[in-house]
Formats: sequence, structure tokens, C-alpha cells
Amino acid sequence: MQIDNREDVVRFDAGDMSFILSCTTGEPPFVIYWGPRLASDMPDKEVALLHMRQSAHGIEDSILQPSLAMEPGIGYTGSSGFSAHREGSDWGSRFVVSQVDQTSTGCRVGCLDERTAITLDYDIAFSSDTGLLTFSSVITNRGDQSLNLIDMATICLPIPQHMTDIIGFTGRWAREFQMERINRFAGSYVRENRRGRTSHDCFPALILCDDKTSEQAGEAYGLHLAWSGNSRMRVDSNGDGRVFASMGALLFPGEIVLEPGRSFKSPDVIGAFSSSGLSALSRQFHDHVRHTLLRPSTRSRARPVHYNSWEAVYFDHDLERLKALASRAADIGVERFVLDDGWFGARRNDRAGLGDWYVSDAVYPDGLKPLIDHVTDLGMEMGIWFEPEMVNPDSDLFRAHPDWILTLDGVDQVSFRNQYVLDISRPEVSDHLFERVSAILSDHDIGYVKWDMNRDLNHPGNDQGFARAHTHVLALWALIDRLRDAHPDVEFESCSSGGARADFGMLARTDRIWTSDSNDALDRQIIQRGASHFLPLSVMGAHVGPRHCHITGRTLSMAMRAGTALMGHMGLELNLLEESADELDELKTAIALYKTHRALLHAGDFYRIDSAEYLNIIGVVAQDKSEALYSVTYLTGHAPALPSRLHLVGLDLKASYRMRQVWPQNWVSEKSPSIVEAMDLAGEGTVVSGEALMKAGMQLPVAPPETTLLFYLCTD
Repeated sequence: MQIDNREDVVRFDAGDMSFILSCTTGEPPFVIYWGPRLASDMPDKEVALLHMRQSAHGIEDSILQPSLAMEPGIGYTGSSGFSAHREGSDWGSRFVVSQVDQTSTGCRVGCLDERTAITLDYDIAFSSDTGLLTFSSVITNRGDQSLNLIDMATICLPIPQHMTDIIGFTGRWAREFQMERINRFAGSYVRENRRGRTSHDCFPALILCDDKTSEQAGEAYGLHLAWSGNSRMRVDSNGDGRVFASMGALLFPGEIVLEPGRSFKSPDVIGAFSSSGLSALSRQFHDHVRHTLLRPSTRSRARPVHYNSWEAVYFDHDLERLKALASRAADIGVERFVLDDGWFGARRNDRAGLGDWYVSDAVYPDGLKPLIDHVTDLGMEMGIWFEPEMVNPDSDLFRAHPDWILTLDGVDQVSFRNQYVLDISRPEVSDHLFERVSAILSDHDIGYVKWDMNRDLNHPGNDQGFARAHTHVLALWALIDRLRDAHPDVEFESCSSGGARADFGMLARTDRIWTSDSNDALDRQIIQRGASHFLPLSVMGAHVGPRHCHITGRTLSMAMRAGTALMGHMGLELNLLEESADELDELKTAIALYKTHRALLHAGDFYRIDSAEYLNIIGVVAQDKSEALYSVTYLTGHAPALPSRLHLVGLDLKASYRMRQVWPQNWVSEKSPSIVEAMDLAGEGTVVSGEALMKAGMQLPVAPPETTLLFYLCTD
């Protein structure tokens, strides 16, 4: 990084990216350049001169530079990223640079507007390793009257006009992270989320790229809002040809009223640029999660094979049955046993007991210790499920404190899974939840918490009628931070009826994401591919579900289910007591394979490979390129008689690799001999050059739909 006071610019250079910000004192700050890396000796004033625009017929005579806030006072008639007022006045702020300071991670750009008595400070953190940028902003009321904040994007960034495609992520429950790529159009692309959590259908991230950008080639810009609540994302293609992307928290009326001297901090926006395609862009975000967000203890520990009891027992808890499941799990190589919903209060179904975080005497007359002792004696870690933010109307907690919930006075509660949302922004509510969760963790040998949240915040008002959606997220983060401080050896999973809380704000205080409630391996192929644009495999919970998926009704082979779960943080969520001996042996083999390769999977460089629609091909390559593991899944049948050729990526062109097919075992093509037999891939394999594998490629064998093949390569 360099700050040049003579030229009033801040410049960051790293990887294949340069970022230059104009910070002239007395003028609004604006981005001069963000794109492919520039020569270090290229004068910034040259770039600034080339950045110059002129007036034209039909528009303003003055040249209006956009600012980082796009606030009303700059006079730009496009969309604004900032809106505030004091009883209808002081709405037209124009923030100008007052001071620029270097920080340990980047810089702070201080801006003010004396007329409206508001300051706006930008913190820009910079990773010199990846070129990834983190933007945050703080607004402060310097006036003597309260300031009503209506809207505040964390940052508004110009995007080059040749970035013609927008990639967003949509979906629904059990079908998260569905990639949606469209051509940018005149006007505004807007995605708003009002669900009170990150949501299944509006993951807070955008990618802008050229229409020819692929996984391995082309320019791309990625933006992620590290926020676990309501959000707004925009891409504005304005009439003057300029394009802007902005992100920020979406605020309800009256949510943020700043009294004199008070401040509001926006959620962070994480930005990255790649000139080498979408997979390279993803690797920057993966590095950020693994090396910046996750705790050192999480990063240094092999991700344990996970067993969750939910789809095996649901609410039907029986100690001896659970012990039998634990024994079977340990026998096939499981390392963590998680007891899901149903262990507490009157929770025999989803209509009662939620909020009563006391071990059920009716189900566990001797407490949880007999089960936990059995699990730990088998050499496994014990985990447990909580949903602390929620309460059933039929619960002791609600009967004692009916005023503790979020609601809208005079309006009926929206029915949603028979539960209400607690107002955890109230200190007495947060204190109660901390005490109950902490007591369970203190009294038992538990090393893992699955933190769930299974409904939207439809009417997020407190008992005084004020909106609390934004405050709810801050209170949630504070509660989890408090629990982690009290129990530093306990890992936390972020679950929200699947992947509805999968943002970087949660990953800064949890250790794993439950990617989706759907354990259908075919659905999971697409869900996990979509999630991989921002989430590394090490945090992506991926479970082997039952043979018959209760959500989709589909029946899939163990080979397909296990092969899919292996490419993530592997877990199991099926009734092991009902599986055949052959399937248990197959599952045990898959778990052993995962353990063999999990260091590679979770620390290597991740690649998605462009392929025909009937294929999903992903891979992980060691950073020193000494080994690699690729997954090839045949999602459906293919129109040509033979499937495509596979061109591997990420290898060392000059190295030689022994290539083997390691999953499923004893697999043969539908019509032999195939390349599997010709190269003895199921046996000792064949040594092939990286150049041949990447440039010439290999003919994939003929396989039926719903087949996953794993290929392992290593240098001899």
C-alpha cells in the first residue's frame, strides 16, 4: 500500500489487482481505478488523467464525480447510497475528505459535511497476499439534534462498463446457492432481503464479469456483504454509461436514530478482483475465510467426521437406540456425534418446549451424562443442538415471559413452524439465553454446538413498537461471541433451516456452515457448487443422507451420496441401524478416503471446471501442486454417445502425475474397456504429464446419471 500526499491518492497493489482511491482534501473520495495490476512505477496522475470525463449535451455542465457514498449532496441524479434527515431537513449531505491516515491493515479516510454536521469515516483493509479489500464505514451525528438514518450502503463502487454480466445467488429452503447469471441491463438490478437472516433466496453476494468470463479465464469482480440480516444489493447501469455496485444493511423505518454524538457502523463489504476467471476469484474469498475469519484452533484442526442424529431419530429419543447409533458410527470411523432437536423440556415434537433449555427428565431421567459418556468412551466428541433465538408458545419460558418476543402490536403473529422469535436485543433475554446455554456446556463434556434458527423475522418489533431486525443481528453476534469467550474449546455451527445464515459475519464467530437441509446428493452437487463461489470446503457441512431422501423423494446410491459428502466437511445424517452390511462397509471406506485426503481438500486450491450441463466437475490442488483430487459427477444423461473430454486444471505443466480413480471402488464403465481399464485407474494407475492432462485431456468413461467418480493424482 502507498499513500501519496502530493497526489492525494491511496493505492493498493497485490496479486493481479491494483486499487487507486482519490482522497483530495475538501473533495468527495472516489475510486480512480480498480482492476488488473498496474506497473508499480506507473504514475497515479496518469491514471487519474485517463479517468477524466467531460460534459455532454443533455447532461450537467459540471463534471460530477461519484463518491463512495453517492450521497444526495454531490448532485448526481443516479441512485444514492446514503439517506438521512433531521425532521425533514439536513437531508442533502456532501461528504468531503478531511483526513487520511494509514492503519496497520490499510487506511482510514475521514470525511465530513459541516452543513449537516455529519461525519463519515471509511476504513479500507487490504490483504497484501490476495489483494482482497474489506470496506466498512461509520456515520456519526455531530449535530445537536437526533439524526434519522434511512439508508446507508457500506460502499458504492464503480464497475468497468465491459463487465456485462451479473451473477447473483437465489434459491429457497433445501435449494440454496442457485447461481443466476444475467446480462446487465439499463437501469437497476436490485436484490433486497427482509427476512431478518441472511436468507435462502438472497445470499448477499454479487459477481460482475465479462460475458466471456469462465471458470479459468476472464475478468471478474466479487462482492460479499458480511451481514446476517436484512440487506440491499444494487447494480446501477446509468444513462451516462457508468456502472455502480453497492451493498449495505437494509433498515426498517426508525431502526437507526442517532442521538448527538452517536455513531452507526455499517456491515463490512468484502471485495475481490480476478483476471483469471471465477475460480481464482473464489480462491481469494476462501483464503479470507480460512486465514482471517476462522479461529486458529479451527484452522489447525483436521475437520472431524460428523454424525448428526436428526434424520435417524427426529424427536424419538431413546437412550439405548442412541447408544447403538453412536457405537455403529464409531465403528465406521465417525469422530463427532451430535444430538439434534428433542433432548430438552417438553420437546417431543415441534409444537412445544422450545426455549426450555433444561435436559428432559422424561426422556433422560439420568441426564445426558450416560449418552455423553458412551460417546466419549468410544473416542468421539459430543455435540448438541440449540435454537436459542426461538420459543414455542407452548413452553415454560413463554408462559413466564410472553413479552419477550418480537411482534407487532395489534397484528397477529405470522405462523411459522409453531414458534416465535425472542427479542434478544433485550439484555434480560440475552442474559437468560447465555446462562442456559452456558450451563449445559459447563455441566457436560460437549465440544460442539449446532446453532439453529428456523424462521424469518416477519414482524421484528419490540414491546415498545420499534423495529429491531438490525439490532437482533448485533445481539446475536454478541451472544455467540460471549459464549465463545466463556467456552473457547467449543466449536459452533451456523445453521438456519439449512444455509439461511451463511455469511462472513457468522463465519467470523462460527466454525462451520450447515449448507442445506437437503441431503439429496444430486441437489447437493449444485448447492455446494454454488456455495463454493464464496465458501471453502472446510466450512461447508456436507452429509451422507438416507438412501431415500425425505425432502425430494429421490433414491440414490451410497456411492453417489458418500462421494458428494466427501467434497466438503464430511458428515452423516442417516439411520446407521437400518443400513445393510455392504452399505456400511462402503460408507466406512468413504470415510477412510475422506480422512486420507481431508488435509488436501481443506487446505488446497479449489477449482470449478467448465463443463457440459450434465456434468459437475470440481477439484482441489495442493498449493505446491504435488497432489490433486477431482470429482466428476454425471448429473443426467448426455446427448452425444460419449461424454466429454476432461481437461484438468491447476496442475504443474512440467510435472508427471500418477493418476488413479479412488471412488467408487471396483467401479467399471457401462461399456468396457474404458479409460479406467486402459490406464489401470482402479489399480496402480498410470503416470501422465500435467501438460497432457491439462491440454490434451482424457476421455471420460461412459457412466449412468447420478454417478460420482473421484480421481486422485500425485507426483511420484
